[in-house]
Amino acid sequence: MESALPTASFLYWVGTGTVANLTLHICYSGVGNELEVGPGLGEWAVVTGSTDAIGKSYAEELAKRGMMVVLISRLQDKLDQVSREIKEKFKVEARTIAVDFASEDIYDKIKTGLAGLEIGVLVNNVGMSYEDPKYFLDIPDLDNMIKKMININILSVCKMTQLVSKGANLNLSAGRGMFPVPLLTICSATKTFVDFFSQCLHGEYRSKSIFVQSVLPYFVATKLAKIRKPTLDDHALKGLIISILPSWIYFKITMSTRDHYLRKNKKN
Repeated sequence: MESALPTASFLYWVGTGTVANLTLHICYSGVGNELEVGPGLGEWAVVTGSTDAIGKSYAEELAKRGMMVVLISRLQDKLDQVSREIKEKFKVEARTIAVDFASEDIYDKIKTGLAGLEIGVLVNNVGMSYEDPKYFLDIPDLDNMIKKMININILSVCKMTQLVSKGANLNLSAGRGMFPVPLLTICSATKTFVDFFSQCLHGEYRSKSIFVQSVLPYFVATKLAKIRKPTLDDHALKGLIISILPSWIYFKITMSTRDHYLRKNKKN
């Protein structure tokens, strides 16, 4: 099994690059009437995984639009740093809640921290993946990895959505969640859950003034992706965030592309 890993790893990256091209087939369908993202939705925005990369960029853009922000991540020192930066740069209030989303007993603390706040935007960004692509049965400490991946990538999205349950809801999936990605099996499957969960919520609540967006980024330098050299620089990343926020466009892969992929693999 180990002897096949280098070749499989190479094929994984080739395959991931190929799937990235399929994002050109993304179609867009609105989830409301050009929803204006800002304090009009609610005074506060809540962002999980908010001290780096995509999560931090969302927090900064929402603060720039005049929203106060609640930053939720694991390390208090990094939360304090980002909180100071946002307060100094955007002149808005920023609060922090330090929790480890790998644990299941954190949500009472989060609920207490959010009590009484008029929340208009929730960004479910926290996530985790493997250190390196691996066969499922070769993952070190597999039992613990399964539990952590489910708690961080799936349970966090469900529980945070339950706690906020109004306004605009962004759920960060990933490109690896649109199609099966061998050697990242658990991560790929959990990110698929996030995308389908978002689509289901969109269908259930779009008529009830709750707006849901599934975001499927590719090749951004984050701790989750384990990519050290970004393919989007800081300005490009912020530009991506800005382009997504104004209209709350709901992303989904064209079903014809997905159906073609599934039919092809069924034959094989």
